[in-house]
Amino acid sequence: MPSVEIELNPVDFVTIGTIGPKGQRIFHLQAGKENQLISLIIEKEQAWALSEAINDLVDDLDRKEPNMEDVNMREMDMDLREPIRPMFRVAQMGIGYDDQHSMIVLVAQEMTAANEGEEPGVVRMWCSRRQMRALSLHAMDTVEAGRADPKQNGRLVYYWT
Repeated sequence: MPSVEIELNPVDFVTIGTIGPKGQRIFHLQAGKENQLISLIIEKEQAWALSEAINDLVDDLDRKEPNMEDVNMREMDMDLREPIRPMFRVAQMGIGYDDQHSMIVLVAQEMTAANEGEEPGVVRMWCSRRQMRALSLHAMDTVEAGRADPKQNGRLVYYWT
């Protein structure tokens, strides 16, 4: 049995955000339902891969079942909520679709040490297509906002054509 098993069905919100200066940011996947707030630590690459996977899934779903709900990012509150107390670091994530309820599930599994012997924690977040489309767009913006200037890495990169 997992050390933590949480089901947020459905979520009130889901977002990805960062804490810290550019180059040292810590990425957080966060979701909430009513008074329950879940924060998880993810890697930048996981945020990017999740954004891509969600985008592909929602595009595929929209081709099969057109969804007339547009996502206006100005109307969406994609900020991290306080307090930010991560439950665990995510090892892997997966997404799926429940066509009976028209919900997308995002499953995050805890990273554990191989010798601990206990099952990793699992958080399941059930979201609408609109919430997931917004998460995909916001996650990609968050990843791309990291290092706009290559000189911030402490090295100079020259480009010429």
